[in-house]
Amino acid sequence: MKDGLIFDVDGTLWDSTPVVEQAWNQALRDFGITDVTITADRLKKLFGLPMMDIIDRILPGRPQDVKEKFAPYCFRYEHEFLEKTPGVLYPELEETLANLSKKHPLFIVSNCQAGYIELFFEKTGFGQYFLDHLCPGDTDLFKADNIRLIAERYQLRNPVYIGDTQMDADACMDAGVPIVYASYGFGMVARPDFIIDCPKDLCSLF
Repeated sequence: MKDGLIFDVDGTLWDSTPVVEQAWNQALRDFGITDVTITADRLKKLFGLPMMDIIDRILPGRPQDVKEKFAPYCFRYEHEFLEKTPGVLYPELEETLANLSKKHPLFIVSNCQAGYIELFFEKTGFGQYFLDHLCPGDTDLFKADNIRLIAERYQLRNPVYIGDTQMDADACMDAGVPIVYASYGFGMVARPDFIIDCPKDLCSLF
């Protein structure tokens, strides 16, 4: 019996990449970088990495101080754009979360910046279904350590993590937690413990 379900956000609960594409391209232009353009498809391959790692890949060869100064532009524009146009939720997500939360404590652990998960809750109203959430912006820890921290904080002995990329699976392996691969998301997972083709499949699994 699983005693906790820990979720990723992007590619698992919603797809914000079309909006983030617009936000980050505006941020690049306003920051004065005109030779770089971001696409939603590229973001899908990068989401799951820590934010500064994403910026490193978007701006290779730029001085580190430029990347550090650009990061707040990304965060601010992303938040402002998603305030106006939220990400697209995956089918039957709210029904699934409502049913799961009656049987299991639900959590979110993502490699996002501080405020992103709260924005997700604000725009969806789904905060009522989750007991807690963690990200590097809150703890200065990355996904594997934040999964462990959630498990320790709530004395979870048999949790699972629901994510959509190999980076999620690697973090789960590091944390000693099974991975449920959301195959409808952004990436691939080589050897998942479980596979779901839509969020509702979780209700059959757990």
